[in-house]
Amino acid sequence: MRNLILEILESDELGTVGRRRLLQGLVALAAASNTADAYASTFQGVDLNHLAIRVTDVERSRDFYQKLLGLPVIHEGPDNCFLGLGKNFLTLLRNQNPGLDHYCIAIDKFSVDSVMETLKQQGLNPRRPNGSDRVYFPDPDGIEVQLSSVDHHA
Repeated sequence: MRNLILEILESDELGTVGRRRLLQGLVALAAASNTADAYASTFQGVDLNHLAIRVTDVERSRDFYQKLLGLPVIHEGPDNCFLGLGKNFLTLLRNQNPGLDHYCIAIDKFSVDSVMETLKQQGLNPRRPNGSDRVYFPDPDGIEVQLSSVDHHA
């Protein structure tokens, strides 16, 4: 990157930098800036662990996803069903208000206490149900986000 900047500056001093080369350089600098911002993130998301959706009829939804997508049942209870989805899963939760309940992102170096503290420091109001290793917080639009370890299972 440093060489690109030096090349553009030198060409500018010589009066030989063309519009195309200047635009290419600016695009490269912008891309590098975005990459640097990604490395400065709070956590490093590595996978979508699972999606949890609210459904009015768990059995009907289970049958739908099994028939349509061949998702196997990995756990089932009276008010929920966990369907395998590769190394991830889809959770069906009985609720009279269907829709997205939450989604879970697996992060590198997950430590529940550290994650809770970091989110609190950022003013995100995390919650940890019953002392579990599950951490939830709302995104800016109020959508529930869960963070987990890479090996989190149903």
